[in-house]
Amino acid sequence: MTFEELGLHDQLLEALSYMGFEQATPIQEQAIPAILQGRDLIACAQTGTGKTGAFTIPLLQHLSEHRDRGAMIIVPTRELAIQIDQQIEGFGYFLGIHSLPVYGGGDGSGWDQQKKALIQGVDIIVATPGKLISYLNLGHVKLDHIRYLILDEADRMMDMGFRDDINKIISHLPKERQNLLFSATMPPKIRELSHRLLKDPYEITLSISKPAEGVLQAAYICHDHQKTPLLTRLIADKPNYKSILIFSSTKKNVNTILQSLRKHKIAAEGVSSDLEQQEREEVLSRFRSKQTRILVATDVLSRGIDIKDINLVINYDVPKNAEDYVHRVGRTARADTTGVALTFINEKDMFDFAQIEALIEATVTKVPVPEDLGEVPVWKPVRQRRPMGSRGGGKKPGRKSGGRKK
Repeated sequence: MTFEELGLHDQLLEALSYMGFEQATPIQEQAIPAILQGRDLIACAQTGTGKTGAFTIPLLQHLSEHRDRGAMIIVPTRELAIQIDQQIEGFGYFLGIHSLPVYGGGDGSGWDQQKKALIQGVDIIVATPGKLISYLNLGHVKLDHIRYLILDEADRMMDMGFRDDINKIISHLPKERQNLLFSATMPPKIRELSHRLLKDPYEITLSISKPAEGVLQAAYICHDHQKTPLLTRLIADKPNYKSILIFSSTKKNVNTILQSLRKHKIAAEGVSSDLEQQEREEVLSRFRSKQTRILVATDVLSRGIDIKDINLVINYDVPKNAEDYVHRVGRTARADTTGVALTFINEKDMFDFAQIEALIEATVTKVPVPEDLGEVPVWKPVRQRRPMGSRGGGKKPGRKSGGRKK
């Protein structure tokens, strides 16, 4: 379906055409008409389905028709706040509508600018919960014009402990408003939130447990010490891949992987919470523009971040949350393109990966590791038993008495 068929204004259609958007995705086909009708909405869809456009496009049309109204978009991470703000600014340029990203982690230089804009009132606020609460506590936010509330990646915000912050933010908003809730999964806590927040909502459910059809998935069974030589060989064997994203579950491993790659004369950059916000944005910008070919990252990039034309995603380790696997591999094969997702599986991760296969209802091909790297574990996905003393009052393995595990 084209955007023209969805009843959008000419200025908005011009903006979409200029930005290269012509055909609506399935979630956009369902969400845009419902939102334009003023319905509350709850949508369950995986990353890469075009859900950001599903709410920003009709939101911009509403605001262009009612210039005295405003909108608030709440997101879990600063990276997602920046991405949505950039998309809105791209579309909004044609409509004279502006947004303001509000997130923590900066050097403080933008505080006065954000404070001034929030006090005066801005068309669209795109904020992380914690930072917005800081402004609310100081009385620096004008919210009486807000008529549209969007919660994006709602399940992630619940997992990150933002439930109370979200409730507090909602308590400051006008009662009369349109509410939109987007989530990659639909656990009971999201259902409970939707019952409290939404009135007679229009419901959309797209497949959330399977990677996009264009993703070619494969896995390597290997020992931990074989991962680095396997990684460097895979990268060397794929010189035509212009964009490679490597995921690791810990920032410590991100640094280890970077050191190993650089030791083999392979240029790469990394993103983790160790970087200052400005540094993270600069690294992501270079990766988006293909100045950086290889990016190593923690799961902070597995959700929400829209980087086009990623040829290869490598899971250096298996994510403990099966849904996170879908989000990781969802970084490639976006918008009807194709891509490859490879996963390294050690002995301890076999059971977790078997659960992932059950979730996506598919058996991922196990590719043999090159023989010169040595013998590999036998595929035997059995739940790992907890060591004695890991329950009750005993100490957990790997944790020193009186300290926190890093």
